[in-house]
Amino acid sequence: MVRFENVGLRYGMGPEILRDLTFDIPPHSLQFLTGPSGAGKTTLLKLILQTLRPTRGLVTLFGHDTALLDKDAVTRLRRRIGVVFQDFRLLDHLTTYENVALPLRVQGKEERSYQPEVIELLKWVGLGDRMHVPPAILSGGEKQRAAIARATISRPELLLADEPTGNVDPSLARRLLRLFVEMNRSGTSIVLATHDLALMDQVDARRMVLAEGRLHVYD
Repeated sequence: MVRFENVGLRYGMGPEILRDLTFDIPPHSLQFLTGPSGAGKTTLLKLILQTLRPTRGLVTLFGHDTALLDKDAVTRLRRRIGVVFQDFRLLDHLTTYENVALPLRVQGKEERSYQPEVIELLKWVGLGDRMHVPPAILSGGEKQRAAIARATISRPELLLADEPTGNVDPSLARRLLRLFVEMNRSGTSIVLATHDLALMDQVDARRMVLAEGRLHVYD
């Protein structure tokens, strides 16, 4: 599904901040991406998503060499990926419900076909009474949950989650982790970036540890 071969990244003429990254993300897999703050976890997710291009090396996404793809082709591949961003990226002019339903609207689906599923998911993440308010009314933790719901509602082939439980209490973090595990069991590959060791200990999954610009993978 994703493969990196000897990938490196530098900004300008500076030193490489990520180097010699070689790993793959198999279909139907679940892995944690961890490492100290500032290690480059978000940067690595951006390389997978192709919002950043590597300085060197080969990145293969859904069987395609990304260096050979034009902008439109990359955009089409991104539609197969769900993303939970640290800064949420909710649209202020839409309600919580409308933000979560947006990926399905973009696919051209009619509201009556997805409304019950959107409402059920919002209730499951604890936002059933907040679905008709705009993001400005939500707390940081509520925005986080809305962003997770939006990323998962379309059941993407690959989900990239950047510290998805960083703004919620431990009880809700465990519940959200169950959501990710169930998505994985349904066929979605998941890369979950986190520094929460207690959270990682709850699931038997591969760990990808980023430190000093290099990646170490422990199956």
